[in-house]
Amino acid sequence: MDDRTPTAPAAAKPEIDTAQAPLAPRADGRRNLVGLARPEIAAALAELGEKPFRAGQLWRWIYVRGATEFGGMSDISKGLRARLEERFYVYRPAISRHQASIDGTQKWLLRMEDGAEIECVHIPEKERGTLCVSSQVGCTLTCRFCHTGTQRLVRNLEAHEIVAQLLSARDAFGEWPPPERGRKLTNVVMMGMGEPLFNYENVARALSIAMDQDGFALSRRRITLSTSGVVPMIRRCGEELGVSLAISLHAVTDELRSRIVPINKKWPIAELLDACRSYPGASNARRITFEYVMLKGVNDSLADARGLVQLLAGIHAKVNLIPFNPWPGSEFECSSWDQIERFSDVLAEAGFTTPVRRPRGRDILAACGQLKSDTERQRRAAPAPG
Repeated sequence: MDDRTPTAPAAAKPEIDTAQAPLAPRADGRRNLVGLARPEIAAALAELGEKPFRAGQLWRWIYVRGATEFGGMSDISKGLRARLEERFYVYRPAISRHQASIDGTQKWLLRMEDGAEIECVHIPEKERGTLCVSSQVGCTLTCRFCHTGTQRLVRNLEAHEIVAQLLSARDAFGEWPPPERGRKLTNVVMMGMGEPLFNYENVARALSIAMDQDGFALSRRRITLSTSGVVPMIRRCGEELGVSLAISLHAVTDELRSRIVPINKKWPIAELLDACRSYPGASNARRITFEYVMLKGVNDSLADARGLVQLLAGIHAKVNLIPFNPWPGSEFECSSWDQIERFSDVLAEAGFTTPVRRPRGRDILAACGQLKSDTERQRRAAPAPG
């Protein structure tokens, strides 16, 4: 979420722009199996005269064993493997850059088949490892504190490109098949580049694959989707996916939120919180997370904290306080630690769980969008070949 000058003024950037042309077909005509639903794989194999059980075999090779080539699929005949190789492939993006922080955070800049680049970040914690996944190349939104918000929206990611971020991380950790204990990748958050509810169909398809218990096998309780407030899609997300919900709130008045999170002009706070109150599956055991980035002198007063308590009354909620991660050119500063603690105390006294997110990966530009922009700057500054 990025140190470069926006390519267009914020006012010129569309609030919703999910249109995209299909990616060009692979030059050799082969079809990618990653991102296809199981029935789609079965249908593709039926064209080769194969029975449906073959789809299950392929599914497990791709999502349990991490296979990228057909030659090693030992329970499939050599003849069928050869035919699969002629017709299909198993997708992985290229890794443009990989960085590892001194705190264990890892970040990958992944290059898609059309050359577009996106980021994903792995954040290790004591009892879990969370992968932060992108849903768009760039972003539709223009949140003022967010680095990705300075990047124009290029296109939505397709389902296979979202799934491939999980596959690439598991490749990096060597977790094929995944171990019973001590996994490095246990949780997924749709909090990377882009607004996932503006790319719902592809996100839903990808998360359904991730939750398939005969494959990647992530529980829906271990997946969180973060939205800036696309109100009409929130209920559908809860009904169809049932994943945990996080809301990028960051302000307690419409005046301020519309300034720093412009989508608020379309769906103001009252409408957003009404959608949260009716989110399917929300309960005290499955609370909605409200993300609140701490901006010095902007949204961090004790009056703001008390206003947040009033806003969230009646919602099964917890509040993640996020120290602002500065980036070159940003107009904001991070609140002092003392002020963050005072803000947190007000929420805690009102009964809210209020973890303060510890800044991670600052030495590797781990804030969303920063690595991509840094890479583009380096390319622009590099001398021309010859």
